[in-house]
Parts: sequence; structure tokens; C-alpha cells
Amino acid sequence: MASLDGHKTNETSLNDVEIPVHAIGVERNIDYSQRANWLRAAVLGANDGLVSVASLMMGVGAVKENITAMVLAGFAGLIAGACSMAIGEFVSVYTQYDIEIAQMKRESIGGVSEEGKREKLPNPFQAALASALAFSVGAVVPLLAAAFIRSHKIRLAVVVIVASLTLVVFGGIGAVLGKTPLTKSCLRMLIGGWLAMTLTFGLTKLFAFAGI
Repeated sequence: MASLDGHKTNETSLNDVEIPVHAIGVERNIDYSQRANWLRAAVLGANDGLVSVASLMMGVGAVKENITAMVLAGFAGLIAGACSMAIGEFVSVYTQYDIEIAQMKRESIGGVSEEGKREKLPNPFQAALASALAFSVGAVVPLLAAAFIRSHKIRLAVVVIVASLTLVVFGGIGAVLGKTPLTKSCLRMLIGGWLAMTLTFGLTKLFAFAGI
């Protein structure tokens, strides 16, 4: 801008100034729902493995003091559970995959391009492998806890204690990754595990006592 005496000034019109505005102290918005699928599979698989195998070992331990019987039952539960989780997740995700493929074909007929959409489709094989691995990780915890303890009562107590601590850890991990309340998540895991182990131990003991 020129002044009245013909010299340029350093003044700049406010209309020509772009002032960047930044939000200070505001956390960037993250869509945590995008984590839901893999987080659900991982936490659910590990929790199922831990609770299923720990409960199975408690049930066998209610009527058998032999460590071999207890560990073998837990190992069989690990293999069977991992296969079950893998197959179930594979079928579930493949069904979702087929539904989305069918929808993409209908949209393609209507003139909507399919490019880039196939890359976002769920992978049934990855989901099955992740579920099986997650289940195995949870299931191996009570197995390792009981494998080298000869005393029957101590073995049962160790399985319960180790399973309880691990359930709290799993609940905490799920809460941190999913940005959900920590205490509620841990309590849900812990109470659910306690109920499963107590019912399995108690009912097995009752059936054995009744001679069923």
C-alpha cells in the first residue's frame, strides 16, 4: 500500500492475512469404533481361552487329584477351543465377506465403482488365525500355572489366582485400547471368570458326589 507521499508502507490489509487457528489441548478425534473388530476378536479369544481352560481344569480338579489328568484336560481344551474359535470366526467373517461382495455387485450394476472397496473387505483367514492365537494365549496361562505343582489344593488355588490376575490384565488392555472405563472392564472380566470357574467346580463336584 502506498502512502500519500508516494512511499510504500509496511501496512498489510487484514483481509489479506490468513491466521491459522489451532485447538490447543484438544485431543485429536479418533474413531475408536474402527478398532472394534480386531479388538473384540483378540480380547474375546484370549478371555475365552483363559476362562474355558481354567474352568475345565477346575472341574477335573474337583474330582481328580492327579496332575496328569488335570493338565491333559486343559491341553485338550486348548486344542479344541482354538479350533472352535478359528472355525467360528472364519465362518462368521466369511459370511460378512459374501454379503459385502454381493452388495458391491449390486452397486456396480447401478453404476457405482468397486475400485478400492475390495481392499477394505474383512479377511476370513486372518480373523480365524487371530482368534485361534488369542485363544491359545489365554489358555496356556492356567496350564503353565498348574503344570509343575504337585499339591492338589495348592494347584487349584494357583489356577484361580493366576487366572484372576490375568483376567484383570486382559480387562485393562481392552479398556486402554478401546478407551472404555478401566474399572468396569476389569470387573466384568473378573466376575465372569469367577462365575465360570465356581460353577464348573461346584457342579462337577456335585455330580461326582451324587454318583452321576
